[in-house]
Amino acid sequence: MAFFGPLRTALFVPGNRPDRVDKAVNAGADAVIIDLEDAVPLSHKEETRPQVREKIIQHRDKKLIVRVNSLESGFFPGDLQEVIEKGLGCIIVPKVESAEQIRVIDERLTEVEKGKGLNVATIEVIPLIESAKAVQNVFQILSQKTAPPRIFTAAFGGADYALDLGIELTREGAELNYPRSRIAVACRAAGVEPPLDTPFMIDLKDMEGLKADARRAKQLGFQGKMCIHPNQIEPCHAVFTSTREEILYAQRVVQAFEEAEAKGTAAIQLDGKFIDYAIVERSRRILKSVPPETETSS
Repeated sequence: MAFFGPLRTALFVPGNRPDRVDKAVNAGADAVIIDLEDAVPLSHKEETRPQVREKIIQHRDKKLIVRVNSLESGFFPGDLQEVIEKGLGCIIVPKVESAEQIRVIDERLTEVEKGKGLNVATIEVIPLIESAKAVQNVFQILSQKTAPPRIFTAAFGGADYALDLGIELTREGAELNYPRSRIAVACRAAGVEPPLDTPFMIDLKDMEGLKADARRAKQLGFQGKMCIHPNQIEPCHAVFTSTREEILYAQRVVQAFEEAEAKGTAAIQLDGKFIDYAIVERSRRILKSVPPETETSS
């Protein structure tokens, strides 16, 4: 399984709008999610699949994800058969609520990969956590063992979660603190990458609200955010990208600690701050998440 991340942003685009896919891959998001589920009417799903496959082949040098339809929808097997293609890195599977569903997803993906001459686990999986039952079972979902490992991370679907609970999404987002915390903790405990946060849909023109929402998700342990409009990409990148000062300090921490460790010391001070293994590990994670284009030279 190839490592698909890190992802600060993943931009949704309707699968039945090939022209928008072409624009989306050049919009600057870390990944593009071609949507076969909510964005495509039931009557158009089958005819949309070949269009999506064509775009995967055309843009196979880009980081592409397809949101397929759920296991229970009746469209899932056909979606896999059509869109699993060299160049696709990952699928999002909506409405995942149990570990057993991960086993079935892996089994069916393996069959399609083998049938198309791809290595098993070429396609990574992001289960979409979007109901009370899914939030309750998220650790078991993410801990379901497959060989090779299949799950990249989880994504949070806040709109469907709110619908399931009969609550209203607000600009302040307090109603999402619990599911966000549970999902982020489950990802860490299960040993998968930090999760992707729900899109901000309160007001597409409210950039300050978007950034505040992204900061809340980042503080709770999310690596990035799904976006539903290109104008959300830059604000989310600003939140989820470490600053130049943070990167340079992380580099100094790692270097100073490694030098001290080589001399038999495991706890040092740097600029008056206590540095131990936990601080060093956080610094290493910061450096691991730095996008290639980020400038770090002094």
